[in-house]
Amino acid sequence: MNREPALNIPPVILAVLAALALIHAVRVFLLTPEQNNELLWLFAFDPIRYGIGLLPPADLPGGRGAQIWTFVTYAFFHASWIHLGVNVIWLLPFGTAVARRFGAVRFLFFFAVTAAAGALAHLFAYSGHDAPVIGASAAISGTMAAAMRFAFQSGGPLNFRRTGREADFHVPAAPLSGVLRQPAVLAFLLAWFGVNLLFGLISLPGVGEGEVVAWQAHLGGFLAGLLLFSWFDPDHGPQTFNAPGATQH
Repeated sequence: MNREPALNIPPVILAVLAALALIHAVRVFLLTPEQNNELLWLFAFDPIRYGIGLLPPADLPGGRGAQIWTFVTYAFFHASWIHLGVNVIWLLPFGTAVARRFGAVRFLFFFAVTAAAGALAHLFAYSGHDAPVIGASAAISGTMAAAMRFAFQSGGPLNFRRTGREADFHVPAAPLSGVLRQPAVLAFLLAWFGVNLLFGLISLPGVGEGEVVAWQAHLGGFLAGLLLFSWFDPDHGPQTFNAPGATQH
Protein backbone atom coordinates (compact mmCIF):
# COMPACT_ATOMS: atom_id res chain seq x y z
CA MET A 1 0.00 0.00 0.00
CA ASN A 2 1.36 3.41 -0.95
CA ARG A 3 1.53 5.83 1.96
CA GLU A 4 1.67 9.57 1.47
CA PRO A 5 4.52 11.33 3.34
CA ALA A 6 3.33 12.78 6.65
CA LEU A 7 4.90 16.15 5.76
CA ASN A 8 3.78 16.85 2.19
CA ILE A 9 4.27 20.62 2.23
CA PRO A 10 1.45 22.58 0.52
CA PRO A 11 2.39 25.34 -1.94
CA VAL A 12 0.87 28.00 0.34
CA ILE A 13 3.29 27.04 3.14
CA LEU A 14 6.23 27.12 0.75
CA ALA A 15 5.08 30.56 -0.44
CA VAL A 16 4.86 31.88 3.14
CA LEU A 17 8.29 30.47 3.97
CA ALA A 18 9.75 32.00 0.81
CA ALA A 19 8.24 35.40 1.67
CA LEU A 20 9.64 35.29 5.21
CA ALA A 21 13.10 34.30 3.99
CA LEU A 22 13.14 36.83 1.15
CA ILE A 23 12.10 39.73 3.37
CA HIS A 24 14.76 38.90 5.94
CA ALA A 25 17.45 38.42 3.28
CA VAL A 26 16.66 41.81 1.74
CA ARG A 27 16.91 43.49 5.13
CA VAL A 28 20.19 41.76 6.00
CA PHE A 29 22.03 41.94 2.67
CA LEU A 30 20.59 44.88 0.74
CA LEU A 31 19.48 47.56 3.20
CA THR A 32 21.58 49.89 5.26
CA PRO A 33 20.90 49.96 9.03
CA GLU A 34 19.05 53.25 8.56
CA GLN A 35 16.88 51.85 5.75
CA ASN A 36 16.16 48.72 7.79
CA ASN A 37 15.12 50.84 10.75
CA GLU A 38 12.77 52.89 8.56
CA LEU A 39 11.24 49.69 7.18
CA LEU A 40 10.62 48.33 10.66
CA TRP A 41 8.99 51.58 11.70
CA LEU A 42 6.59 51.15 8.78
CA PHE A 43 5.69 47.49 9.29
CA ALA A 44 6.51 46.37 12.85
CA PHE A 45 3.71 46.45 15.41
CA ASP A 46 4.25 48.97 18.19
CA PRO A 47 1.70 49.84 20.91
CA ILE A 48 2.99 53.41 20.97
CA ARG A 49 0.87 54.03 17.86
CA TYR A 50 -2.35 53.60 19.83
CA GLY A 51 -1.85 55.66 22.95
CA ILE A 52 0.01 58.53 24.54
CA GLY A 53 3.74 57.92 24.27
CA LEU A 54 6.94 59.59 23.22
CA LEU A 55 5.43 60.74 19.93
CA PRO A 56 1.87 61.41 18.82
CA PRO A 57 0.67 58.38 16.77
CA ALA A 58 0.05 60.49 13.68
CA ASP A 59 3.72 61.55 13.59
CA LEU A 60 5.07 58.00 13.38
CA PRO A 61 6.11 56.58 9.97
CA GLY A 62 3.09 55.21 8.15
CA GLY A 63 0.66 57.46 9.99
CA ARG A 64 -2.88 56.19 10.51
CA GLY A 65 -2.53 53.54 7.83
CA ALA A 66 0.21 51.78 9.77
CA GLN A 67 -2.18 51.53 12.70
CA ILE A 68 -4.11 49.04 10.55
CA TRP A 69 -1.63 47.12 8.41
CA THR A 70 0.95 46.55 11.15
CA PHE A 71 -1.50 44.20 12.91
CA VAL A 72 -0.49 41.69 10.21
CA THR A 73 2.71 42.92 8.55
CA TYR A 74 4.82 42.55 11.70
CA ALA A 75 4.50 38.78 11.30
CA PHE A 76 6.66 38.85 8.14
CA PHE A 77 9.72 40.35 9.85
CA HIS A 78 12.22 38.58 12.10
CA ALA A 79 14.99 39.74 14.40
CA SER A 80 17.61 37.25 13.19
CA TRP A 81 18.17 34.12 11.12
CA ILE A 82 17.84 32.10 14.33
CA HIS A 83 14.48 33.72 15.07
CA LEU A 84 13.34 32.94 11.53
CA GLY A 85 14.70 29.40 11.65
CA VAL A 86 12.87 28.56 14.87
CA ASN A 87 9.60 29.79 13.39
CA VAL A 88 10.19 27.79 10.19
CA ILE A 89 10.70 24.62 12.25
CA TRP A 90 7.34 25.10 13.96
CA LEU A 91 5.45 26.30 10.89
CA LEU A 92 6.40 23.29 8.77
CA PRO A 93 4.51 20.58 10.71
CA PHE A 94 1.63 22.58 12.16
CA GLY A 95 1.14 24.98 9.27
CA THR A 96 1.22 22.07 6.85
CA ALA A 97 -1.47 20.20 8.77
CA VAL A 98 -3.76 23.22 8.94
CA ALA A 99 -3.15 24.31 5.33
CA ARG A 100 -3.93 20.82 4.02
CA ARG A 101 -7.23 20.93 5.89
CA PHE A 102 -8.20 24.55 5.20
CA GLY A 103 -6.83 25.10 1.71
CA ALA A 104 -4.66 28.03 0.64
CA VAL A 105 -7.13 30.93 0.84
CA ARG A 106 -8.63 29.96 4.20
CA PHE A 107 -5.15 29.34 5.58
CA LEU A 108 -3.91 32.80 4.59
CA PHE A 109 -6.93 34.46 6.21
CA PHE A 110 -6.43 32.32 9.30
CA PHE A 111 -2.73 33.28 9.42
CA ALA A 112 -3.67 36.97 9.21
CA VAL A 113 -6.39 36.76 11.87
CA THR A 114 -4.20 34.91 14.38
CA ALA A 115 -1.33 37.33 13.73
CA ALA A 116 -3.73 40.23 14.43
CA ALA A 117 -4.93 38.52 17.61
CA GLY A 118 -1.34 38.25 18.76
CA ALA A 119 -0.78 41.94 18.06
CA LEU A 120 -3.94 42.80 19.99
CA ALA A 121 -2.75 40.82 23.01
CA HIS A 122 0.62 42.61 22.80
CA LEU A 123 -1.21 45.94 22.64
CA PHE A 124 -3.18 45.15 25.80
CA ALA A 125 0.03 44.14 27.58
CA TYR A 126 2.05 47.20 26.55
CA SER A 127 -0.57 49.87 25.86
CA GLY A 128 0.99 53.28 25.34
CA HIS A 129 4.56 51.95 25.52
CA ASP A 130 7.25 51.86 22.86
CA ALA A 131 7.48 48.05 22.68
CA PRO A 132 7.72 46.98 19.01
CA VAL A 133 7.20 43.33 18.16
CA ILE A 134 8.04 41.34 15.02
CA GLY A 135 7.86 37.68 14.03
CA ALA A 136 5.38 35.06 12.87
CA SER A 137 5.24 33.30 16.23
CA ALA A 138 1.71 34.45 17.11
CA ALA A 139 0.28 33.18 13.82
CA ILE A 140 2.25 29.94 14.14
CA SER A 141 0.89 29.53 17.66
CA GLY A 142 -2.55 29.86 16.09
CA THR A 143 -1.79 26.99 13.70
CA MET A 144 -0.62 24.87 16.64
CA ALA A 145 -3.91 25.47 18.43
CA ALA A 146 -5.93 24.76 15.28
CA ALA A 147 -4.03 21.53 14.67
CA MET A 148 -4.92 20.41 18.19
CA ARG A 149 -8.59 20.35 17.18
CA PHE A 150 -8.07 17.51 14.69
CA ALA A 151 -4.46 16.33 14.40
CA PHE A 152 -4.51 14.17 17.55
CA GLN A 153 -7.83 12.57 16.69
CA SER A 154 -7.89 8.87 15.90
CA GLY A 155 -6.62 8.66 12.32
CA GLY A 156 -5.39 12.27 12.40
CA PRO A 157 -1.98 13.28 11.01
CA LEU A 158 -0.30 13.44 14.44
CA ASN A 159 -1.90 10.27 15.80
CA PHE A 160 -0.10 6.92 15.79
CA ARG A 161 -3.11 5.35 14.01
CA ARG A 162 -2.86 7.67 11.01
CA THR A 163 -3.17 6.09 7.56
CA GLY A 164 -0.73 8.35 5.75
CA ARG A 165 -3.43 9.60 3.37
CA GLU A 166 -5.08 12.94 2.66
CA ALA A 167 -8.10 11.79 4.69
CA ASP A 168 -5.96 12.07 7.84
CA PHE A 169 -6.21 15.87 7.56
CA HIS A 170 -10.00 15.81 7.32
CA VAL A 171 -10.98 13.67 10.30
CA PRO A 172 -13.88 15.07 12.38
CA ALA A 173 -12.61 17.84 14.64
CA ALA A 174 -13.07 17.49 18.37
CA PRO A 175 -15.09 20.10 20.29
CA LEU A 176 -13.14 22.12 22.82
CA SER A 177 -14.37 19.97 25.70
CA GLY A 178 -13.23 16.85 23.86
CA VAL A 179 -9.84 18.25 22.97
CA LEU A 180 -9.09 18.99 26.61
CA ARG A 181 -9.76 15.35 27.55
CA GLN A 182 -7.02 13.94 25.33
CA PRO A 183 -3.77 13.06 27.16
CA ALA A 184 -1.62 13.91 24.13
CA VAL A 185 -3.25 17.34 23.82
CA LEU A 186 -2.95 18.04 27.54
CA ALA A 187 0.74 17.15 27.42
CA PHE A 188 1.20 19.42 24.42
CA LEU A 189 -0.64 22.26 26.17
CA LEU A 190 1.46 21.93 29.31
CA ALA A 191 4.66 21.94 27.26
CA TRP A 192 3.51 24.92 25.16
CA PHE A 193 2.47 27.04 28.14
CA GLY A 194 5.60 26.00 30.05
CA VAL A 195 7.90 27.06 27.23
CA ASN A 196 6.11 30.38 26.84
CA LEU A 197 6.25 31.01 30.59
CA LEU A 198 9.98 30.37 30.43
CA PHE A 199 10.25 32.78 27.49
CA GLY A 200 8.49 35.40 29.59
CA LEU A 201 11.04 35.09 32.38
CA ILE A 202 14.30 35.00 30.45
CA SER A 203 15.87 36.64 27.41
CA LEU A 204 17.10 34.50 24.54
CA PRO A 205 20.29 35.44 22.70
CA GLY A 206 19.85 35.28 18.92
CA VAL A 207 16.09 35.80 18.98
CA GLY A 208 16.31 39.56 19.18
CA GLU A 209 19.57 40.82 20.55
CA GLY A 210 18.81 39.32 23.96
CA GLU A 211 15.31 40.79 24.18
CA VAL A 212 12.50 39.00 25.98
CA VAL A 213 10.17 36.99 23.76
CA ALA A 214 6.70 38.53 23.33
CA TRP A 215 4.84 35.64 24.95
CA GLN A 216 1.63 37.65 25.24
CA ALA A 217 1.43 37.76 21.43
CA HIS A 218 1.97 33.99 21.32
CA LEU A 219 -0.89 33.51 23.75
CA GLY A 220 -3.20 35.79 21.77
CA GLY A 221 -2.52 33.91 18.54
CA PHE A 222 -2.92 30.55 20.25
CA LEU A 223 -6.27 31.39 21.83
CA ALA A 224 -7.56 32.82 18.54
CA GLY A 225 -6.54 29.66 16.68
CA LEU A 226 -8.18 27.45 19.28
CA LEU A 227 -11.44 29.38 19.53
CA LEU A 228 -11.88 30.46 15.89
CA PHE A 229 -10.95 27.13 14.31
CA SER A 230 -14.55 26.25 13.43
CA TRP A 231 -15.03 29.54 11.57
CA PHE A 232 -12.37 28.53 9.06
CA ASP A 233 -12.80 24.76 9.02
CA PRO A 234 -14.33 23.60 5.70
CA ASP A 235 -14.95 20.16 7.22
CA HIS A 236 -16.85 21.44 10.20
CA GLY A 237 -20.21 19.98 10.98
CA PRO A 238 -21.45 17.53 13.60
CA GLN A 239 -18.32 16.87 15.63
CA THR A 240 -17.57 13.44 17.04
CA PHE A 241 -14.91 13.04 19.67
CA ASN A 242 -12.69 10.12 18.76
CA ALA A 243 -10.05 9.73 21.40
CA PRO A 244 -7.04 7.60 20.51
CA GLY A 245 -8.10 3.97 20.61
CA ALA A 246 -11.83 4.76 20.57
CA THR A 247 -14.12 2.84 18.27
CA GLN A 248 -15.47 4.86 15.34
CA HIS A 249 -19.13 4.38 14.33
